Amino acid sequence: MTRRDLLQAGAAAALPAAPGRPPVVNAAEHAWVVNDPRFPIRQELATCPKELVPYDYSAEYLLHEMELQQNDHVVISHVCYYGRDNSYTIHCVKTYPRKFSGYGLLVGYRLFRPDDKENPSRLERLMKEDGLIGLRISPIYDRNVVWFNDPVCYPLWKKAEELGAVFHIFLAPHQVNQVADMARRFPGVTVVVDHMAMIDITKPDSEGFGPLLDMARLPNVYIRTTMINLSKTKELPYRDVWPFLRRLYDRYGPRRLVYANFFEYVVMKDLIPFFTAEDKEWILGKTALKIYRIRL
Repeated sequence: MTRRDLLQAGAAAALPAAPGRPPVVNAAEHAWVVNDPRFPIRQELATCPKELVPYDYSAEYLLHEMELQQNDHVVISHVCYYGRDNSYTIHCVKTYPRKFSGYGLLVGYRLFRPDDKENPSRLERLMKEDGLIGLRISPIYDRNVVWFNDPVCYPLWKKAEELGAVFHIFLAPHQVNQVADMARRFPGVTVVVDHMAMIDITKPDSEGFGPLLDMARLPNVYIRTTMINLSKTKELPYRDVWPFLRRLYDRYGPRRLVYANFFEYVVMKDLIPFFTAEDKEWILGKTALKIYRIRL
């Protein structure tokens, strides 16, 4: 089954919507436009300057996919193409406030330095004035440099606690303990671990997955369930990752898992055999409504 097959199956399964169905929130989609002069993509700002694409994945396209998949709300993860210029995500959130939330890029690789004293005030503006809900922080791009839990970052996290921010963390497996350190020090920050910490499913637990399971002791930590990056076959529905998803489910519970990415919707909704109907309500929507404070 291809990704296109799953998207089409999802649309067929979702339409028409059942009256009173539970809400569905997609916790991570990127959005960008390439020919809108208001939102230029500048290679010098991009955190992924060698991966720029020539096509749009716009807010309006997301709205189209939301209708097909019967997703009620999307949380936009500000794309690496724009770097620290969060203007397009802000535009999406302010233009369609009932449909989109968003989190930005601010600190880290090719962004503002972690020790920049203006970072707390930048975060405050991003949330209070621009309407975003927090940040994506990506230590994975600095695999050999430890800065994520350096004390220079404490002021940013302290401000995040004051603001009730959500931090999505994109990390490598060996960096899990850095995330655990900061989540423990700043329990008022909601931490969402992206891509199940990019664990290597062929490696022993000690090389990342064990510490990820152990982090369940911290109640402010949640797991974003996206499986495609972990799969060795890259074949939908990523059955080789299911045993690891099951162990996360057993440790964290459904109320601390969040679904993301349209192409995995049918996998999470219809194919995972160990989710109950109530589990799916939380994983597909209710958990996200709570942690992102979404009003539909």
